[in-house]
Amino acid sequence: MFHLCLMNAGRRAYTITWAMQYINLFMINIGFLILGGSALKACFALFNYEHTMKLPYCIAITGFACTLFAISTPHLSALRVWLGCSTVLSLIYIIVACVLAAKDGANAPPRDYSIHGESSSRVFTTIGASANLVFAFNTGMLPEIQATVRQPAVKNTLKALYFQFTIGVVPMFAITFIGYWAYGASTSTYLLNSVSGPLWVKAAANISAFLQSIICLHIFASPTYEYLDTKFGIRGSALQLNSLSFRIAARGGYLVISTLVSALLPFLGDFESLTGALSTFPLTFILANHMYIVAKKDKLSTLQKFWHWLNVFIFALMSIAATIASLRLIAVDSKEYHVFADV
Repeated sequence: MFHLCLMNAGRRAYTITWAMQYINLFMINIGFLILGGSALKACFALFNYEHTMKLPYCIAITGFACTLFAISTPHLSALRVWLGCSTVLSLIYIIVACVLAAKDGANAPPRDYSIHGESSSRVFTTIGASANLVFAFNTGMLPEIQATVRQPAVKNTLKALYFQFTIGVVPMFAITFIGYWAYGASTSTYLLNSVSGPLWVKAAANISAFLQSIICLHIFASPTYEYLDTKFGIRGSALQLNSLSFRIAARGGYLVISTLVSALLPFLGDFESLTGALSTFPLTFILANHMYIVAKKDKLSTLQKFWHWLNVFIFALMSIAATIASLRLIAVDSKEYHVFADV
């Protein structure tokens, strides 16, 4: 009976973890669709000041491009050369955004760095920002995947993650701090909307961000694609009719739903906060600490157990508070902008 209870508890934990991971991936994909749409809209705005294409249409174009890429890239291993392209595209965006923002900041008058709104609004915004920050650091999938190519996989993965959270965070901090220093509280969610500079340079950065969002979405959607392929027994050549038609139906359907949600509520920062609250907090802090307690329960001192349970409790509260704050932010933005907003 005891073993049966353990098996049931294990299955429940597995199901919850599985669901949270796929929710996390789905929300990340929504973020990439909004990012791609924002980049595409900014690119259109550079060349057409009077009739700028609306954001929902740009998100739809991004979703269509992602669908074509998903159908033509059957497996994660087929990315190969695209990973190198992804690195180049990232560097173009990072360098352009940092240089142009730094130039604007050096020549700008004094900026307003205060958090606007009433006290309650500032509290909710700050809590939502904490979830946004956790989401931003949830980017270790690419180095983890690349590190498992050769043995020893665990040692290589640890090296990749050490690199990711030391040198790898430098561009993230650079974009964040330079952008906020340059423009203060008026900084756009999509930084290239705030910068000034040569038209062709901004166009190159926007196109890079658009293409990068397509590649990144495919990386984070690949576990869902692989699950669907395995679930429905899709094997053999990727060019076989049944394999190709299944990819069109399954991946196309998944991206149609993702694109619809993205266009319906295109609030990038809010969705990043909600993703951090619903899945990144539980998976990164709550689940990891609880698994460590279960695995090492006979080897941990009372103080160590207390410390890990304290982490579980604190981050559970943070997750609940951030979820409420994120939903409130989405509700407020939805009232202000309406659905399918052109933000």
